[in-house]
Amino acid sequence: MPLNIRRREASEILPLTESSLLNRVYANRGVSAKEELQYALSELEPYHSLKGIEQAVSLLWGSLERNEKVLIVGDFDADGATSSALAKLVLTRLGMQVEYLVPNRFDYGYGLSPELVEVAKERQPALIITVDNGISSIAGVKAAKEAGIKVLVTDHHLAGDELPQADAIVNPNQPGDEFPSKNLAGVGVIFYVLLAFRAYLRDNGWFELNGNKPLNLAHYLDLVALGTVADVVPLDKNNRILVHHGLKLIRAMKCRPGIIELLRMAKRDPVKIKSSDLGFAVGPRLNAAGRLDDMGLGIECLLTDSAHRAQELAQVLHSLNVDRQQVEQEMQDEALAQLETMEFDSDKRHSLCLYEPHWHQGVVGLVASRLKERSYRPCIVFANADDGTIKGSGRSVKEVHIRDALALVDARNPDLIDKFGGHAMAAGLSIAKQKFNEFQQAFEQAVQTVLGNQVLEDVVETDGALQADEYHLGSAQLLAQAGPFGQGFVEPAFDDEFEVLNQRIIGENHLKLTLKKDGCSQPISAIAFRIDPQEWSQPATAIRAVFRPDINDYYQAELQLIITHLEAI
Repeated sequence: MPLNIRRREASEILPLTESSLLNRVYANRGVSAKEELQYALSELEPYHSLKGIEQAVSLLWGSLERNEKVLIVGDFDADGATSSALAKLVLTRLGMQVEYLVPNRFDYGYGLSPELVEVAKERQPALIITVDNGISSIAGVKAAKEAGIKVLVTDHHLAGDELPQADAIVNPNQPGDEFPSKNLAGVGVIFYVLLAFRAYLRDNGWFELNGNKPLNLAHYLDLVALGTVADVVPLDKNNRILVHHGLKLIRAMKCRPGIIELLRMAKRDPVKIKSSDLGFAVGPRLNAAGRLDDMGLGIECLLTDSAHRAQELAQVLHSLNVDRQQVEQEMQDEALAQLETMEFDSDKRHSLCLYEPHWHQGVVGLVASRLKERSYRPCIVFANADDGTIKGSGRSVKEVHIRDALALVDARNPDLIDKFGGHAMAAGLSIAKQKFNEFQQAFEQAVQTVLGNQVLEDVVETDGALQADEYHLGSAQLLAQAGPFGQGFVEPAFDDEFEVLNQRIIGENHLKLTLKKDGCSQPISAIAFRIDPQEWSQPATAIRAVFRPDINDYYQAELQLIITHLEAI
């Protein structure tokens, strides 16, 4: 299929920097003032406007004052792991009794469920703090309260029609919240709660009374950066500040030993990492624990101060990730085969729902993501749960808010979905196995309603072409320093046509190229990962490509284009 490229074209390019290249990139991302690129910690939005923050601080102070046991209940993904580790590290540092509990997705499912409360009761906590979950845990919070346990919910997921009756809720996306940045990840929310608690202790002289200096929470921003990037939340200015300072800690090797070891397992140099390395190298290895085993492995890797122990745990997580990749590939192959038998008609079908009883519940979200990329349709992939239901994980495209679509299904068919939750681009749900076909039809109808007159169009957006004098190492270095980039503040990408001087397959499916561009005196090195070797078995004379300028320092630093999309011309 020919590339469908749309170039971002800002109406005005302001002289925000001395680089015309960076000025174009920033203009294409809507940056209109230098202040939007100032990432000092003092530029962070203050915590005061977060609804429920005073009640949250009061709960924490009460537990500290009475030396009560606190139990952190997290989610089983990278955001949940970093949130749990952050809360345990900081609250323990303040002298509190803190344990954590993460539900095994196969036994208890997502969030603070009544069944998980029964397990929590054995720990005898006075306070449960949910991190990266809880806003939809109506029954679980009720069970905890009936057991005499106070509950502080910290979450960032969208709230439903009913809120849990917790002692305090901190969530920028709950009704009535006026915090200006709605894009905090779960780890960002608990970071803000800890900021407020630290300020309360400082303002009331607690640190002086105990002979301590006020805790510097900036030292924990490596965890905040990792969870924020791995959860693929939009990088508005507030999140870019958090990620910027977290990356600085990692590059200076002042981060958690577990992050360093996970980067090394992925063959990334911590000193040179970009935000994308957290998303594509560290995040998947942490997530593999929650997908195939127990996220406690990932949390322990982040908690340990021992480099040796961190290395051991990182190796286990790396091995789990290799297993996850194999399971995912097998499921993906079967899912693609299903698509062929469905005689997929992109003009008539606006969504995909697939199910196989033997598929792995922990990997369905990844397969949904791959199918979404292949078909450019909202996709939900289901697998069997142990209780006779099937659990689905969905991924969507920019035209369809998938949680809104599920809410519409639920409104139209009140007995169809057991429970659901999520974001605009990702969601999870469970339904009765025998209702799969009914759900498939209802979801298709809901997606069509949400779409309205919009057309699903798979477009690759770029920042246009590089100038001939911009094909050099300095451009790649400038762009590497210009971030952090990520969801909502996308990494710069360019497109152009090139003459092919040389090409060869390296590894199993990577295409190494030497290119020529009019106006450039030197050949340009490029590589495209995970291509179809058969499609590129014959030499091409010219290509059209979408690419990112990168630094190849295997021997000595030189420019290399990382090609993300290409076609022969």
